[in-house]
Amino acid sequence: MRQLKPHEKKLLKKTNFLEYKRERGHREAVITQRYSLVDRDDYKKYNGICLMVQKLVNIIKQMDPRDPFRIEMTDMLLDKLRRLATVMVKLKFAEHLKEAVTYIQQGHVRVGPETVTDPSFLVTRNMEDFITWVDSSKIKRKVLEYNGVLDDFDAMS
Repeated sequence: MRQLKPHEKKLLKKTNFLEYKRERGHREAVITQRYSLVDRDDYKKYNGICLMVQKLVNIIKQMDPRDPFRIEMTDMLLDKLRRLATVMVKLKFAEHLKEAVTYIQQGHVRVGPETVTDPSFLVTRNMEDFITWVDSSKIKRKVLEYNGVLDDFDAMS
């Protein structure tokens, strides 16, 4: 790409590429900050997912409450996905959401056998039981030390 001329640079200084007129407000920035989302794309994805879930809930609400299909769909919807950082706060792995996001980004958390470094990783209720600290994590070591269950053999590795 060629170098911009001085008058082009001056024009671009006044342009904000992250905020558009059609958005009308700063809701996106508030949500991004509240849930510690890393990318703007994550917000757009979650917004789309929320819209689909709202439509699905409206369809389910119109059914007869005793309909077995409605009961099954409601259970399936409740078992669906949540963000790993939020689940970590709920399970008391971290006190605050920002702290949970930091732990995930630094590679202290694993779900099952794989280490997760993406805070927007989605977890099902079945996977919640498999959220643990990585074996080499200093945080895991401190927790075990605090609880008095730290094994010296594990400490050597």
